[in-house]
Amino acid sequence: MNIEQILASLSLEQKVGQMFVVRRPQDDEIAMQAVTDYHIGGFTLYAVDFVNRTPDELRALLKSYQEASPVPMFIAVDEEGGTVVRASKYPAFRESPFLQPRDLIAAGGMDAVYADACEKSDFLLDLGINFNYAPVCDMSGDPNCFIFKRTASHDPTVTAQYIENVVRGMQEHHMIGSLKHFPGYGDNVDTHTQIAHDDRDMQTFLSCDLAPFRAGIAAGAPVVMVAHNMVTCMDPDVPASLSPAVHKLLREQMGFEGLIMTDSLDMNAITLYTGDRASAVQAVLSGNDLLCCSSYQKQYPAVLDAVRDGTIPMEMIDNAVRRILALKATIPV
Repeated sequence: MNIEQILASLSLEQKVGQMFVVRRPQDDEIAMQAVTDYHIGGFTLYAVDFVNRTPDELRALLKSYQEASPVPMFIAVDEEGGTVVRASKYPAFRESPFLQPRDLIAAGGMDAVYADACEKSDFLLDLGINFNYAPVCDMSGDPNCFIFKRTASHDPTVTAQYIENVVRGMQEHHMIGSLKHFPGYGDNVDTHTQIAHDDRDMQTFLSCDLAPFRAGIAAGAPVVMVAHNMVTCMDPDVPASLSPAVHKLLREQMGFEGLIMTDSLDMNAITLYTGDRASAVQAVLSGNDLLCCSSYQKQYPAVLDAVRDGTIPMEMIDNAVRRILALKATIPV
């Protein structure tokens, strides 16, 4: 896969489409149009895409998308284990759901974490899924907090060890993963429903929250997903996912060279902040390579227009798509 040749062969419309990983439309015809007309880079699957389907039916559906796309697609899912399992929650796909991180560590320590990551990767790849939005790098010590059950520990050392083992297992089994939610969620409110303000100081992030991300980056994680929290010490006015300052921290201070992606741009923390404005334009200008959303029919033309009128430099699009194509070159055929 010659990245530069493929990049040169793509139209502007195809390049912009590659930056979108969108929720799979439930209407099969609309889903296929997303592939052929919007040239999207990938689909995100949710529980509804697994319920009332057999594994063979899902494999056939996902294969049809890959065959219709001239560039390999990301087929992504949130299969963290525990409270967030899209596929393994259904007996047709697995006898029992994958365990949440804390239960996994309690049952068998880091050996169990590594084995689980390997098994989960093989399980997903067998279905035609090549991208798991995991592992969760966030830390929480408050059982009442939204993110708590999805975290491995409140201890940065334990969490960093957990992340290193998950990333290693995923990498060895050819599963794309994403470290989330940068720069660390903390005990904040749910950004699915409201705007979250994080007033912790920078030293807290440097000594605690960033440690699991450092471990994941060192282990070779190819993607980092950025949260929607407004982190006062980094950028008090803009959600992290739309903040150039947060992305600069990730690139320059953390030394991350892979893909940066947004959490879903349809979450209330973003829609309440941006109003009717298309958030994807600001997301690209901030430094995101992948745009996670459902509202691609609104966001995609907005990005196209912004490139055409010079708001978004063409170089930014090319650099993002170059990184996307490089990662797609690693997808097992």
